[in-house]
Amino acid sequence: MTFRTLDDAKDLAGKTALVRVDFNVPMEGGKVTDDTRLRVAVPTIQRLRDAGAKVVLLAHFDRPKGQRVPSMSLKPVVEPLETVLGGPVRFADDCIGAPAVEAIRDLDAGGVVLLENVRFHAAEEANDPVFAQNLADLGDLYVNDAFSAAHRAHASTEGVAHHIPAYAGESMRRELDALDAALGKPQKPVIGIVGGSKVSTKLDLLKNLVGKLDKLAIGGGMANTFLYAQGVDIGGSLAEKDMADTAREIMAEAEAKGCEILLPVDVVVAVEVKPGAEARTVKTGETLSAEDKILDAGPETVARLNAAVDASKTLIWNGPLGVFEVPPFDAATVVAARHVAERAKSGALIAVAGGGDTVAALNHAGTSDDMTFVSTAGGAFLEWMEGKVLPGVEALRA
Repeated sequence: MTFRTLDDAKDLAGKTALVRVDFNVPMEGGKVTDDTRLRVAVPTIQRLRDAGAKVVLLAHFDRPKGQRVPSMSLKPVVEPLETVLGGPVRFADDCIGAPAVEAIRDLDAGGVVLLENVRFHAAEEANDPVFAQNLADLGDLYVNDAFSAAHRAHASTEGVAHHIPAYAGESMRRELDALDAALGKPQKPVIGIVGGSKVSTKLDLLKNLVGKLDKLAIGGGMANTFLYAQGVDIGGSLAEKDMADTAREIMAEAEAKGCEILLPVDVVVAVEVKPGAEARTVKTGETLSAEDKILDAGPETVARLNAAVDASKTLIWNGPLGVFEVPPFDAATVVAARHVAERAKSGALIAVAGGGDTVAALNHAGTSDDMTFVSTAGGAFLEWMEGKVLPGVEALRA
């Protein structure tokens, strides 16, 4: 996988760099409540500033659907961005036209300007070529540092890259390198952990992974569907019974491709999903009542998973093993996450994880910092795992 990075961008002094960032930050009452995404953009912004370039930031916020919605303005981002950058940030009231041109014109080398929400224009999500050209006219080069938006073929994520030289930013580079290490050219054996509630939402993911992994552990509500497909009693557990044939097809495909599927051999069941609920561990295959719900993987399942992790050199993880938000049904996810993190921290395992619930689960387990890489890109991360082409990445190919 070869794509252009800032290492390939020469003589940046005096040039204007259009940088697509992900500033779709959590906000409450007009105030940014978490500046993580702002801090993620700092290495790229600082590298360009140090090289003497003007830095023009393109971003979206929320879903204004092509309308100018005051509550979805990026203006509240300016102050916290100034804090993380340690210097002034100018704001332009539009991302094209006179407001943008004037804000950029007299910007000093190393200066930073944030343009207004690109999604205030319907042409952004339509990837309108004229709008993309209008954006491109503002700069000399384009830098995409928003992997989280790279699965969208929008004007600011893909269209503009066809008009001026385009490069991956530092955050984008880290993400692509990590994903290449996990699925592109991984150190073998490779194991995957896929959890979550529904098979139907991860069909493409499962079908792609069974052709790339040596072992695939399935957890969460998805595992219930696979167990049901094998004729195992799952009581009143969450499952997509209409997906049983599909589950069997995936298992047959995995067998044909030499990927071992790991399903729970014991489970934690309870009648109620509430903190501290009375729960018991049973072997899969035992008779359950109609009120019994499988809410987590059991300790024997986790021990078997950890042993498989020990025998692997690369791991990719998406989705929790149980209802981790409600203790005690977080036990399997926490124990497995801590074991994976320990292996990764020691250098014995390359561990890459991503997806909304996964990030939350790893944070709950206190293991995010010890993983090799944790992607917060959500949909883009999943589409990459599904083997799909990401327009924003393709536009950066060397």
